[in-house]
Amino acid sequence: MESVLTTIEYSVTAIVCILSAVVIQRIYFKERKRGSSLAATAGIKWFGWAIWAWGIGALINVILLALLSFDPSDKTVIFWGLAVSLANSLFILLSLPSIEYEGKKGWVVGMVTRFQPREFIGLYAVILAMIAFVFVVSSYSNTNISNHFIWLIDIPISIIVAISLFIELNKAFIARQMKFMLLPTGTLFFLILVAVSHRIIPQDQVIAYVDQDFWRLLGSITAISFKFLFILLFSILLYSWKFLSENEMHQSRTQSLLDATEAMKLRLEATSKAEKQYLTTIQDLEDRLEQLRQARNITLSDRQKEVLANLAVFGTNASYTEVAQAMHISVDGFQTHIHQIKKQLQISGAGGKEQLIEFAIAHDYLRFATVAAPK
Repeated sequence: MESVLTTIEYSVTAIVCILSAVVIQRIYFKERKRGSSLAATAGIKWFGWAIWAWGIGALINVILLALLSFDPSDKTVIFWGLAVSLANSLFILLSLPSIEYEGKKGWVVGMVTRFQPREFIGLYAVILAMIAFVFVVSSYSNTNISNHFIWLIDIPISIIVAISLFIELNKAFIARQMKFMLLPTGTLFFLILVAVSHRIIPQDQVIAYVDQDFWRLLGSITAISFKFLFILLFSILLYSWKFLSENEMHQSRTQSLLDATEAMKLRLEATSKAEKQYLTTIQDLEDRLEQLRQARNITLSDRQKEVLANLAVFGTNASYTEVAQAMHISVDGFQTHIHQIKKQLQISGAGGKEQLIEFAIAHDYLRFATVAAPK
């Protein structure tokens, strides 16, 4: 009965875990191909390795039990199961830092992140190798020690991993507004504790309290159930992470488009202002050019040229009276000439004197001057 249940347990575990590991591996390579960084996909990688450990471990156990006729209680089978469990715990620990949420990480995650993955794997292997050596030497050749004694190496690590996994998953699901997942995570934690208890409590010690067949069945169901639930929870977490990641990417792209649109709008406004200034400048040049064309067609009398030249010699600070006196003509006569000149040049409004002086200087009328500039 025990051998059949154990073979079924390992067969189902091998099939489900290997298939799941293949799918996870494809997701990992797909994300890497899309350009996701190593840090962003580290959780998928280590989660996949944890499932591979279960799947390959279960497959080898099937070979040992079904093909090589090993007994489930044989030390070789138990030692192999211990190695698989420790490897699985290692990969789960390495996957924990990739569970993203707002807030402070647990102390186990903090300890894992202090080391590079290779450093942590080396430290983990060295410490467990030292502990395992003592347990193996003391139990392998001593028939008085139960085979379940060797599982004591795995118990503290399994409990630490279970607690850390429970905490990190709960924080992640709460952060993602998925509080309904707290029940499955609690169930996973409970199943892990039951599976751990089943490993360390020999069947001959519980037979007085629990039916032996029921105890064996409970162990097989628990071992399969918590693996299935573990894969399910991490898959949900993975896809929720992927959904959030894609959502953040879309939001980032949308924000980039909005920023680009705003920048383009500012550029268009600046271009429009520059165009208006350019058109204004063009219009001013055309007006000045038209004035020059008109100026070429203007014919002033010699007296008007003299008046305009003398005005330019005296400058803007001199009054019409001062210029008229210097020319020995009346102010009214001088102003009459100025009025006629303005009319021909189409000058009106304030600043007329300045415009007349500018025109005289621009057209070299100073040579017609008959007075000297005042000192």
